[in-house]
Amino acid sequence: MTSKNNGLSAALVSNLQDVLSKRKGVNDGSAEEPPSTSDSLDVAAKEEESDDSRPIVLVTNGDGIDSPGLVSLVEALVQEGLYNVHVCAPQTDKSASSHSMTPGETIAASSVNIKGATAFEVSGTPVDCVSLGLSGALFAWSKPMLVISGINQGSNCGQQMFYSGAVAAAREALISGVPSLSISLNWKKDESQESDFKDAVGVCLPLINATIRDIVKEVFPKYYSLNIEIPTSPSSNKGFKVTKQSMWRKSPSWQAVSANRHPGAGNFMSNQQSLGAQLAQLGRDASAAGAARRFTTQKKSIVEIESVGVAGKTDSRVKKYFRLEFVTKEQEHTDDDLDIKALEDGFVSVTPLSLLPNIDPETKAAASEWIYKYLNADQ
Repeated sequence: MTSKNNGLSAALVSNLQDVLSKRKGVNDGSAEEPPSTSDSLDVAAKEEESDDSRPIVLVTNGDGIDSPGLVSLVEALVQEGLYNVHVCAPQTDKSASSHSMTPGETIAASSVNIKGATAFEVSGTPVDCVSLGLSGALFAWSKPMLVISGINQGSNCGQQMFYSGAVAAAREALISGVPSLSISLNWKKDESQESDFKDAVGVCLPLINATIRDIVKEVFPKYYSLNIEIPTSPSSNKGFKVTKQSMWRKSPSWQAVSANRHPGAGNFMSNQQSLGAQLAQLGRDASAAGAARRFTTQKKSIVEIESVGVAGKTDSRVKKYFRLEFVTKEQEHTDDDLDIKALEDGFVSVTPLSLLPNIDPETKAAASEWIYKYLNADQ
């Protein structure tokens, strides 16, 4: 591993490299059980009350509460028996929601049965989930020991961090003064399988345990969140590597969608609207007596002309339907310290992220000291 300047102190980089390199190949081989839906939320709450001295861990993600990455992570944390595990995650996939929130709208939090954990699915964004979880309105507490966001399906290296709902959830925790980790698996469509998430948990669990241990000891560095990127084949990773955020990102690709060919396209945006907006649209539709709709397909765009007669006036609107996809393009990376380069080379990339643009030497020294102690305590 190199010790090039990556925006962090030399001591921090050196110690993180030394510490993480010693963990190469570390994996948790404990057997795991599938999640159970037989235990009620009340039972989980009683279990929590029976041992409230255990550190509270809040788990969220961007992929949705039913995603295999979150399920595998929660299973492992529960089986550790060391933590009061709470889950507050989006009801549906909110992967590219970034740091968006839903102020002024009512969101629902519904209890979900996950064995050994207190869990809620939320009809909001990942940041909504963390903000609600830390508010004291949903749970009896307002500040867990650690917030973990993941395990995300797909890498969040480089500029993808700005799009990622998973990374944003960890950032929201840090904004609120709670240490956090964001974890992603470099999922590849034709290569990865769900069992890889269990292997990914085994790779990152020792780092999670050490983080919580040193938060309890009050020696975990302040103002930092760790973004952990796990390679496509977690069980054959080449070890941990401290990295810096790259400029890599997937390219957005907008495709025109025909409402004639894809009937659901007309509902694509309305499904994303608030209830109030949908009701308003229904009102407009109801008052549009004799409304005529004409679809015109052009070579490069899909246009919908909507004519509505209201109080003797004609309101003509143009609607175009599009669908966004992110496309991965081949890019050359020459700096070994970059997160995406380490990930592509088979390493577990660990990138310290901070809210502060300029970190003072004392803060950097504190981070460096924690990383030094991190593995020494395990030896």
